[in-house]
Formats: sequence, structure tokens, C-alpha cells
Amino acid sequence: MTAENVLKQCVEVLERIMSDDAVPRNIRRSAESVKTILMDESVSEAIKAASAISILDEISNDPNIPLHTRTLIWNVASQLETIPVS
Repeated sequence: MTAENVLKQCVEVLERIMSDDAVPRNIRRSAESVKTILMDESVSEAIKAASAISILDEISNDPNIPLHTRTLIWNVASQLETIPVS
């Protein structure tokens, strides 16, 4: 799977999180900022992934996050970790 496909899949999951009303507003906002980072064309895939993983790690530790959302965030972070550093 190419880095571009991984990013596309991650953006889709983040959009699901952002549209879920059961997710606290601050988590949805963070998901939106991660999506913005991943869609930035001026930055390399490796930098996008590293920045996104950092934010995702932070929000996954939020005590108010629903369990299903935490799992989705971990999955997105795992996908982003497969992007090779070039």
C-alpha cells in the first residue's frame, strides 16, 4: 500500500470521528487538525505522519474519549507508522 493510499484511508477515518456526535468537541477539533496536516501538499508524507501521530497520541490519552473512538485513533496511528521515512 502506498503512502498516499494510507493517508487517504486515515483521512476517511478521521472524518468519521469528526462527524460522530458522541465524541467530545475537543477530540473532533483535534481530529480535524490532524486531517488538515495529512492533506497538506507542501509537506512530505513522513513529516505529515510524524506530526499526526504526535497529536493522535496526545488525544488518545484523553480520559473523556469514547472507547470506540480511542480504538479508531490507535488504528489511524498504526497506519501512519507504516509510512516510510525517506
